[in-house]
Amino acid sequence: MTAPVATPLDDANYHAKTRAVLDGVEATVDAWLEQDVIDIDSHRTGGLLELSFPNGSKIVLNTQPPLQELWLAARAGGYHFRYVDGRWLEREGQEFHALLSRLASAQAGQALSFSA
Repeated sequence: MTAPVATPLDDANYHAKTRAVLDGVEATVDAWLEQDVIDIDSHRTGGLLELSFPNGSKIVLNTQPPLQELWLAARAGGYHFRYVDGRWLEREGQEFHALLSRLASAQAGQALSFSA
């Protein structure tokens, strides 16, 4: 399969879009804690967000401004996403939030769903 062609973004737009993604992930994790769904610890430094699960596993999200990519590292592997027609997609066409949901669910041992 051919990798999706990225939508060109200027630096300010790239930073705004990746900041919105990380903000949304943090807000979801915070809501789960408040609703007593799961206690995932989040730690953010600039464009890097680390999610620590109760079993000690982690998922790390980070921005890659020179490449205009968003990276996700999980127990199952590493994934690079590019902004394509309004969505963050990796080379095989998987959407960021769908893949993050699947990987987080596997690491948490329970169904978790992230959305844009």
